[in-house]
Amino acid sequence: MNHFLETFTLSNGVKIPKIGYGTYKTLNDESGVQCIKSALEVGFRHIDTAQGYKNEETVAKAIKLANVSRKDIFITSKIWNDNQGYDTTIKSVEQSLVNLDTDYVDLFLIHWPIPIGKDDCWKQLNIDTWRALEDLYQQGKIRAIGVSNFLRHHLDNLFENSRIKPMVNQLEIHPKYQQREIVEYCKQNNILVESWGPLMRGKAFADEQLIELAAQTNCTVAQLLLRYCLQKNILPLFKSTKVDRMVSNADIFDFVISEKVMNELDSMNTLDHYVFHPDKNYEWFK
Repeated sequence: MNHFLETFTLSNGVKIPKIGYGTYKTLNDESGVQCIKSALEVGFRHIDTAQGYKNEETVAKAIKLANVSRKDIFITSKIWNDNQGYDTTIKSVEQSLVNLDTDYVDLFLIHWPIPIGKDDCWKQLNIDTWRALEDLYQQGKIRAIGVSNFLRHHLDNLFENSRIKPMVNQLEIHPKYQQREIVEYCKQNNILVESWGPLMRGKAFADEQLIELAAQTNCTVAQLLLRYCLQKNILPLFKSTKVDRMVSNADIFDFVISEKVMNELDSMNTLDHYVFHPDKNYEWFK
């Protein structure tokens, strides 16, 4: 079976491949095109980009060169913080459609709940941005809509002021930062959780406990962490520039992590092992 075609089903019935290829820090140049093209040739059919990554055109070029039909690829992009607001969201999505050379995007997310300098008005800003995504969704320009890095109070603001609930919430998730409360809240509201940073931005490979647990499971550390997500019904997104690692990291469908090892992974949880906390502002998110 082609495991790249295995899917989760979103609340609106749209199917999304269970593993995605992330493009954060993929350059908007020929090396970036080749990287994404290689992922598509390996078999990935879920590509995650964002307006803030400035590489939507790179994704479009790679798809064209890989000669994969648009209908067979699931593309996610995200509203950049400077583009939040009703009118600016509409315009930015229209530009993303041009950049991606497509008539529709499969999933669009609000990238971040509180942009820099918007601490006093983020609630209304999120509402206006979400209303624009709802309208674009109903026009058929987006097949599914969701959020990224939203905690419960950010979601509640949308729940109270929206027609459509988010279908996805993309969060930093890995054994050392499991975010159990918001993950459970998403599941209660039929929101699929996606994990960005499931490999702890490379720090996992030097972690002695993870190395030992991977050895016990007869897999690599990357396979362990990506499989960990799947066994929790969380969709992992990862990136590699090396084809052999793309293939190896995606080989996570034919083994199961034992209950013992899952419990040990669960025991590694902390409350502060995050890269970016959603309630804080960061220069990166200008």
